Amino acid sequence: MPVLKIPSPMRPYTNNLSEVRVSGANAGEAMEALLSQFPALRPHLTRENGKLRAFVNLFLGQDNLRDLKGMQTPLGEDQELRLVLSIAGG
Repeated sequence: MPVLKIPSPMRPYTNNLSEVRVSGANAGEAMEALLSQFPALRPHLTRENGKLRAFVNLFLGQDNLRDLKGMQTPLGEDQELRLVLSIAGG
């Protein structure tokens, strides 16, 4: 099963887990499995249309999924996705 790494600000929504094993043949299925398991995450990570919010990035290794096949990026059995939240300040 792929693993999704959870950033610190989102851990209160995953029972303080830093990583979650999810099912899914691609990144979209893995994210949906995560959001089904922890529905309180959904409004923080996705817009009303279900797409990731602009400040939410998913990385497979060093590669941003937006530079690959997006949510259709295939995942291997033991691959690791990292959720990375962009932070801005002023």
